[in-house]
Amino acid sequence: MRYLNTDTAKRISKIGLGTWQFGSKEWGYGAEYSERSAHAIVRRAVALGVTLFDTAEIYAGGRSERILGRALGEDREAVFLAGKIFPIAPTGPLVKQRARASAGRLRASRLDLYQVHCPNPLSDDRAIMGDMRILQDTGLVGEVGVSDYSVERWRSAEVALGNRILSNQVEYSLLARGPETTLLPFAQQHGRVIIAFSPLAHGLLSGRYHEANLPSDRVRATSPHFRPERLARTARLLRVLREVADAHSATPAQAALAWTVRHPAVAAIPGASSLEQLESNVAAAEIVLSDDEDQALRDASSWSCAPAPLPSPVRRNVDMFRHTLRGGPYLARTIWQDVRSSFGRFAW
Repeated sequence: MRYLNTDTAKRISKIGLGTWQFGSKEWGYGAEYSERSAHAIVRRAVALGVTLFDTAEIYAGGRSERILGRALGEDREAVFLAGKIFPIAPTGPLVKQRARASAGRLRASRLDLYQVHCPNPLSDDRAIMGDMRILQDTGLVGEVGVSDYSVERWRSAEVALGNRILSNQVEYSLLARGPETTLLPFAQQHGRVIIAFSPLAHGLLSGRYHEANLPSDRVRATSPHFRPERLARTARLLRVLREVADAHSATPAQAALAWTVRHPAVAAIPGASSLEQLESNVAAAEIVLSDDEDQALRDASSWSCAPAPLPSPVRRNVDMFRHTLRGGPYLARTIWQDVRSSFGRFAW
């Protein structure tokens, strides 16, 4: 395993583990996965040197956090735990309560990284960053992060926090290279981190899916990556990925992950449906691509999926609002469960 060169209290592995799928019905993995396989995957990840574990309060209504916390066991204080708060509920005491609730579900004394899950489309970050600073001052939170922020909003959030915002979690892969425009240069220049989610484009870059083998789970089936026109344009990139992978006795997925974390400021958090997939993901950290291989993948990527223009402020706010609507029900369920666990069932 390789690690980021950061001045954080704990090392951050270049390949982490995303846990959205833990306890979630959306991925179609079933009860056996959540009850047994997820535990084995986490234990193996720790043994292989993975330190970055990413979760969120809205993942399966807090169940992802519980599964991860149980699986980590006594190792939870040694790894870099990254949680997320969904920014649509009132600030102040409720933010502190939600941070404590997440830490409790993870069975951890603190959150090494607490991320704002998405930009709030209805307000700026002054209030929530004030709350984040209090959480840092009390020791409940180590580092603060954000997700899907533009570089301008990232900068303004740092001003509101009065401290660095260590990371910005964004989609970054050979099929989503938008962060290269402004986010990656900012991160590299200022010692910040880009956490790449969906580094395999929901598995499309593994070469497993094609027109005759489309995914059936809800997350992938609704992803624009699997539209017919995208699949057709990706064929050239997959051919180059296989060539690069063969040169390293690796798989296309490993070559794609190696490309994503080649940048010194990037860590990736792929999920894992099995022990075999986890081990494959972790092994990708050891693959060192040459400059020629990097350029060949970039050229094929540009042809397969030309970078989209940056969205307008209006479109960005619409996207953020849609994200909020999707996360709202999960957040409501999580908060309600917190209330019930704290005060028991109400008797009327």
